[in-house]
Amino acid sequence: MTEIITHVLLHSVMDSLKTLPFLFGVYLLMEFMEHKTDNKIEKIFRKTGPFGAIGGATLGLFPQCGFSVAASNLYVGRVISAGTLMAVYIATSDEAIPIILAHPDKISVLWKLLLCKFIIAVVFGMVIDLVIRFVLKNKQEEKPFEEICEGCGCEHGILRSAIRHTIGIFLAILIVNLVLGFVIELVGEDKITSALMTIKPLQPVISAFIGLIPNCSASVVLTELYLKGGLTFGSLVGGLSTGAGMGLVVLFRTNRKHIKESIFILIGLILIGILSGTLIDLIGIGV
Repeated sequence: MTEIITHVLLHSVMDSLKTLPFLFGVYLLMEFMEHKTDNKIEKIFRKTGPFGAIGGATLGLFPQCGFSVAASNLYVGRVISAGTLMAVYIATSDEAIPIILAHPDKISVLWKLLLCKFIIAVVFGMVIDLVIRFVLKNKQEEKPFEEICEGCGCEHGILRSAIRHTIGIFLAILIVNLVLGFVIELVGEDKITSALMTIKPLQPVISAFIGLIPNCSASVVLTELYLKGGLTFGSLVGGLSTGAGMGLVVLFRTNRKHIKESIFILIGLILIGILSGTLIDLIGIGV
């Protein structure tokens, strides 16, 4: 038991520490944008419109979960659009890329995975922004950074405010990592793997929900299971498409005034993962 506790504590702290540079960097940038640029930078972001999804998808492809955390904060600060946020979430693959690269005989799978996730992220990201803009006709009335800056104490300086935000979100991420770490250790990755292998028709659905687990273990389990032949390619893509890492945790933690908005984003992400995974398997991509 002592070994399990030590293992979980070590990995939880290390996984959480990986987000620190991104957290501090994005909060420092947002504080600077709010107080020093006269809203010029956020106006540039907004002018990209639905094409912001292309940039979001590109950034999300890099094997680093910190981008989803940064995107969540930028979205809550009303700097990027919902479509751009979704593009980052969908494109994020966490540990999948380095795991595949560690298997030279499976390298051909990598470009298919990245291409599929990029296309899915761009298409759905652009559609979401177009629907919000032209169908729902939802105009952004909230001031940039209003939610982020509420009670932040930025009157004491940009650096102090950025550090305060960073510590608050870092602690939330650490707690989630600790809880999930103990749950996964107690349940066992083997049981998760067995469940997926025995219910093949429902793999895209189950994979999409497993991908939501804000921990690198989710992408590790999905990728390893695919490489061993126990998971379809579509299920892998679907599961990794919902794997936004700690991005969703940060979204729900910081977007408290618009909880319904966060719930819609979560539901949309799940539906996109299931639909994408199912369609890919039906088409036969990756076979």
